[in-house]
Amino acid sequence: MDDQGSTGLPASLEQAWGLRGRPHRGPRPGLSLERIVAAAVRIADADGLAAVSMNRVAAELGTGTMSLYRYVAAKDELVTLMVDAAWGPAPWTQASGAPGEDWRSGLSRWASEMRACLHRHPWALQVPISGLPIRPNEVAWFEEGLRVLGETSLHEEEKASVILLISGYVRNSASIDADIEAAVRASGLTPDAWLASYARTLAQLADPRRFPAIARFAAAGVFGGLIRRRKNSPSVWSACSMASLTSSASVPDARHRGSQPRRRPQIR
Repeated sequence: MDDQGSTGLPASLEQAWGLRGRPHRGPRPGLSLERIVAAAVRIADADGLAAVSMNRVAAELGTGTMSLYRYVAAKDELVTLMVDAAWGPAPWTQASGAPGEDWRSGLSRWASEMRACLHRHPWALQVPISGLPIRPNEVAWFEEGLRVLGETSLHEEEKASVILLISGYVRNSASIDADIEAAVRASGLTPDAWLASYARTLAQLADPRRFPAIARFAAAGVFGGLIRRRKNSPSVWSACSMASLTSSASVPDARHRGSQPRRRPQIR
């Protein structure tokens, strides 16, 4: 297929946007860009991103490797589309928030759904961010984030900054989760046993005279609280991270717009 479309985007991305039809050449009308991407995602979910190759995807679909190149020009292009597929539709297309949902609960829902996507497809964290949102699902997520903040008194560029802050936090939290979960698996312990072992070791090493803050932290039973919270969370560290983030931000209510001097959002 042509490497680049009229928008300046790869032709496969134009096709993902519905700006191009299926390539007419080739003997397999059942093959499609969606099927190719879905097969690649299944492989990555099962065996990791490194297992994805054009040969492996073709075998998964029961077709020749060269037939894939009618839809994607290279593996890097396929991986880009895989990440967008991993995000899936933005939350509002799956389950819109309740009528009257305020910005805080809407943003919490948006961030939690994003975290859930990364938990389902942790390999997506291995793909570097190569630019601003331009793929279909990415743009839909961006739209939903802006919509959630629409009733605040933030300027448009400030809304984008909030979305960047939250999405960056979620991505970093998910990356830490994935790394720690790998360490837990390598230890052969259960997550609770691993965390309890860490707490005991840290308490032994952290002399209160040298590390008074850590000693107070351990004595407060924080690790026990994490173990209890983990029962309702898919990972060790994300048990309380999303709630602490969305409860710490303060954004001026839109009802004050025009009636009071505009205030900057504050982190308290």
